[in-house]
Amino acid sequence: MTPVRGIEGAEPTELVYVPNNSWAPVIVAVGITFILVGFFKGWSLWVIGAFFLLLGLRSWWHISNDEIEGMRREQRTDTAVIPAEPVRRSR
Repeated sequence: MTPVRGIEGAEPTELVYVPNNSWAPVIVAVGITFILVGFFKGWSLWVIGAFFLLLGLRSWWHISNDEIEGMRREQRTDTAVIPAEPVRRSR
């Protein structure tokens, strides 16, 4: 692949933020599972599930807030013009 001239040193116009790895969704899923099993097996599993659910949600909330605070507030966007084509009917 050959590089296009003038693009090598260009700064990206839009940034894509990928969240960090986290165990919070897994903890939330375990909590929900324990709550559902607790409805059939006993209240103690329900209490354990509620604890894990609250712990996971709290962790997930804090992780999300930390990631959002690290993002830039304004981005310069580029728009591409997509040529309009009539819709063709299949025969």
